[in-house]
Amino acid sequence: MEGMSVVEKPRVLVVDDDKEIVGAIAINLEKEGYEAIRAYDGLEALDQLINKDVQLIIMDVMMPKLDGLSTMMKIREKKNIPIIILSAKSEDTDKILGLSMGADDYVTKPFNPMELMARAKSQLRRYMSLGNMQSAKEADKLLVCGALSFDTETKQMVAHGEPIKLTATETKIMELLMRNPGRIFPAEEIYERVWESPSFSSENTVMVHIRRIREKIELNPKDPEYLKVVWGIGYKIEKR
Repeated sequence: MEGMSVVEKPRVLVVDDDKEIVGAIAINLEKEGYEAIRAYDGLEALDQLINKDVQLIIMDVMMPKLDGLSTMMKIREKKNIPIIILSAKSEDTDKILGLSMGADDYVTKPFNPMELMARAKSQLRRYMSLGNMQSAKEADKLLVCGALSFDTETKQMVAHGEPIKLTATETKIMELLMRNPGRIFPAEEIYERVWESPSFSSENTVMVHIRRIREKIELNPKDPEYLKVVWGIGYKIEKR
């Protein structure tokens, strides 16, 4: 239209060997104003990522050629794009496995299309405005706590002198905690502030992400020096 500036649409890669599911998700994404790219197995998804800049991936677990979890591990070697995993299994162990391997969220089939779109919006909003939890005026550029430092502009985490690769979700959690050293955050509050959606049975989801962050930033993850659990209350970064 004349007089309207061109704004690039957020691009979502939808991966499932069921073409009808891919088509249905793509239609819903396009209704929300997003661009949907389609892939029908893990290898095809990886090929799409070589040539296209993508802001979110919605991906099935069970697929031919390369399954969703293996595909996700390959993506996580290079990219921190948010990934929502789709699975026909509802067991909690499968959910925790998916989150442990790098997923940002998990939706069980059959899913409510409105719920999936709400989760997609939340991931896109968070990824595309990463770090805007507080205004730049409120934040110092570099947050330092002992041997940990977090650059609020570049979103780079350094632990014990080594740069740490965090996913978008992990980055958001660490920024929240690093901005508030010593403050204990209940899992529900972490979930609501990081995922930007209401918290329902979020303890496991947050716990898995905390565990994964510990493995990256702590010298001894089993006896953490910085990222502490306060039993029955929540999580905090130890004040230094």
